[in-house]
Amino acid sequence: MALLELRDLEVSFDTNDGVVNAVNGVSFDLAKGRTLGIVGESGSGKSQLAFAIMGLLAKNGHARGSVRFGGQEILNAPPRVINPIRAMKIAMVFQDPMTSLNPYMRVCDQMAEVLVHHKGMARAGAVAESVRMLDAVKIPDAAGRIRLYPHEFSGGMRQRVMIAMSLLCRPQLLIADEPTTALDVTVQAQIMALLADLQRDFGMATILITHDLGVVAGFCEDVLVLYGGQVMERSPVDPLFAEPAHPYTRGLLRAIPRVDQHGEELDSIPGSPPNMTRAPKGCPFAPRCNFAAEDCHDHLDPITEFAPGRWRACNRKVEELA
Repeated sequence: MALLELRDLEVSFDTNDGVVNAVNGVSFDLAKGRTLGIVGESGSGKSQLAFAIMGLLAKNGHARGSVRFGGQEILNAPPRVINPIRAMKIAMVFQDPMTSLNPYMRVCDQMAEVLVHHKGMARAGAVAESVRMLDAVKIPDAAGRIRLYPHEFSGGMRQRVMIAMSLLCRPQLLIADEPTTALDVTVQAQIMALLADLQRDFGMATILITHDLGVVAGFCEDVLVLYGGQVMERSPVDPLFAEPAHPYTRGLLRAIPRVDQHGEELDSIPGSPPNMTRAPKGCPFAPRCNFAAEDCHDHLDPITEFAPGRWRACNRKVEELA
């Protein structure tokens, strides 16, 4: 049985401009210990999908469909059901390490609070366990630095603190939403190597939300490509990079700078993502797609398995994209 099962998940928001349909019928399974990368442009629904899983949608948000964790339905679950799961079994690392920590509390107080509240530990034991977790994420002199305030840490160290906090209760699933945002390239590589080590040591399943396909290639086993809140392609990593089967995936891959190309103009995907207050009738990518035909603007074929373990939602056959 899969650890996490999503079926026809939809997320919408009531706004002054109308209803924004952020996620539209997303389905996937995630097995224990596996790593899933979710990629797509800003506004494709990646973060809102994660917030729906965690029960953290804004007050004007609505979620429909099914999210099952360990066989238990958790979508729109009441606080008495979702809070213990969110604390003990599913953890999330948020995008911005600069603002995710409380600037008025020492790191030791913020970390110990997690264990005192959720595991009932005494404060002394909670601080000791927090020090051990800071050691695990490779923060030098963890016993001394745990008593510092967040502003006394660099951005990379703050992100390590956030990862340590998320792992204090030994979750079965870690959702990392753009965990390397605002970090330089060297620190990004360190953080991703750290997450890989921690996943191996703790046996967690991981969902990595990112714009960076290079990170996905080096860290993930499976990939979900989102556009306009819908799954365009789902595949294991290696075949997706070797033979992308959706025009949007191909566009994303062509836009990656290559070290073997010098002075050449980067490819880009023309146009802009759709306005989801007026969701497209057909394929959301059709207005920007070089392969789109008339029928693509009117309907989108349901996502189908076109090769073992590989799925796509496209009206054109794979061989037509050559």
